[in-house]
Amino acid sequence: MILAPSPTVRTDGACFRLALRPPYDWGHLERFFADHASPGVETVTPGRYARTFILAGRPGTLSVTCERGSLSVRIRGLEAGDSFEAILARLRAMFDLGADADAIAAGLGRDPTMAALVARRPGLRMPGAFDGFELAVRAILGQQVSVAAATRLAGRLVAAFGTPLGPEVDGDEPGLTHLFPTPEQLLEAEISLVLNMPRARGRAIQGLAAAVLATPDLFAPGGDLDATVARLKALPGIGDWTAHYIAMRALAQADAFPAGDVGLMRALDDGAGRPGRVALLDRAAAWRPWRAYAAIHLWAEDAARRMP
Repeated sequence: MILAPSPTVRTDGACFRLALRPPYDWGHLERFFADHASPGVETVTPGRYARTFILAGRPGTLSVTCERGSLSVRIRGLEAGDSFEAILARLRAMFDLGADADAIAAGLGRDPTMAALVARRPGLRMPGAFDGFELAVRAILGQQVSVAAATRLAGRLVAAFGTPLGPEVDGDEPGLTHLFPTPEQLLEAEISLVLNMPRARGRAIQGLAAAVLATPDLFAPGGDLDATVARLKALPGIGDWTAHYIAMRALAQADAFPAGDVGLMRALDDGAGRPGRVALLDRAAAWRPWRAYAAIHLWAEDAARRMP
């Protein structure tokens, strides 16, 4: 639901309010996006998320804050006649505004351990993606490295291959300097050489870029989970974990589940040791069709345990 926008003013941007359904844990989303923000493209400060975008060839910036039971959105760089709905639709998905928290809690609550986690964090939402290709590239960069290392790689990728914002745009938001590289810009790029990372990972990003150019709706949400995962795993360099991670965050697949993730296993360690991948999948059968939300709860629990 979109509440009435304020009058569109070119210098200040267009303002909108997106209604949300409580409970809503903005703090967790803010922390997650802060950890995974691509330098130059995204910034996260207390209470505020901002990023660059391009719509119909026109670059811009946007910011999102949570206040008074809704998300406040300001979009800069577009003209009064432009369609803002495409940007707002992406933000609804990214901030998971359509989630039915009651249904998710009821489904996960059949497992006592998961019921306790849901009670501890009742408003947890899925950190979605503003752009599927961007999220998938980040997922590949994050293979076999820490989140912090993947963020550094993303910053170098953006600086090397992204498009710098012009002076008429980049003054709006401190820290936002580039658009994320497009598939066209990465198709023939020397990614591995510039980022000093394994060649196979660079080829995987190039293969992803080629797939998006050949199939523009590759990251359209919906569809069957198994078919979605199989389609992603058919791309070079994308295995089961990466496919499920992309499915849950970029494709709104509520039952996606990256079962090989060590963080999920750590969160279920009750002192008797971590479950293995097979045991984790068996345990997760009780969480269907909400396994992606179970993963978010487990990641949050793992992060809380590891805090000093």
